[in-house]
Amino acid sequence: MSRVDVLLITGGPWHDMDHARLELLGFMAEVEALRVAVRDRYDADDIAAADMVVTYTCDLMPDEGALAALRAFLDAGSRWFALHGTNSRMVLDGDKPVVCPPLPTPLRAMLGSQFAAHPAPGTFKVTPTDADHPLIAGIGPFRVADEQYLQHHEPGNHVLLTTKFKGETPLFEEAEWHDAEHQVMYLREVGAGSVLYLTLGHTRGRYDMRPLTEDYPFVERGSWPHPVFRELVRRGIRWAAKEGIYA
Repeated sequence: MSRVDVLLITGGPWHDMDHARLELLGFMAEVEALRVAVRDRYDADDIAAADMVVTYTCDLMPDEGALAALRAFLDAGSRWFALHGTNSRMVLDGDKPVVCPPLPTPLRAMLGSQFAAHPAPGTFKVTPTDADHPLIAGIGPFRVADEQYLQHHEPGNHVLLTTKFKGETPLFEEAEWHDAEHQVMYLREVGAGSVLYLTLGHTRGRYDMRPLTEDYPFVERGSWPHPVFRELVRRGIRWAAKEGIYA
């Protein structure tokens, strides 16, 4: 396998980006061909130089130049592996409900969804929907403790994993949810390339909620210790690199 230049973007508030960055770099080190550039924001020149892009972000928006570079990157046949909060945009204001303003239209069109809310972190069931796809082959239904992302989805996603939710999310402006399936992992074709989105992977340390609070009461690691999640991340990285069966 020839050298693959990876752009890893980890940045934004309310999460332990150091932990996510370290974990993702560990997975990438398992693939000898990968050479990784690490950034904390989107940059058009970085995107243009990359063979694959991996993002773990929260409330981090690309500017117009970076949006155009992402679209050109995908149109050329490259792959973007987006995790957890990449599709999130949030306004936190004290004790008021969290507001999720619309994503830039080109970004939502590429990512295929927008985060809208989640209940309090807890354990929920994730169910495969295309058991024969190489990205989830051999993975059955599983339960995981994480943030259960509730989203608005664009048409055209090839759904691989889903979760069901009905209830209230009082911490968010969009607080009432009818019984429905929400996409946990999906593929989306964009131009000659594609996006793989995986919503799992919340992580937060003791000091990641500043300035709302100086000291968060506990550390959250979400799905990161879960063996199925770790396998999904490994496969996602190899998919983005077009390695082996994912070519």
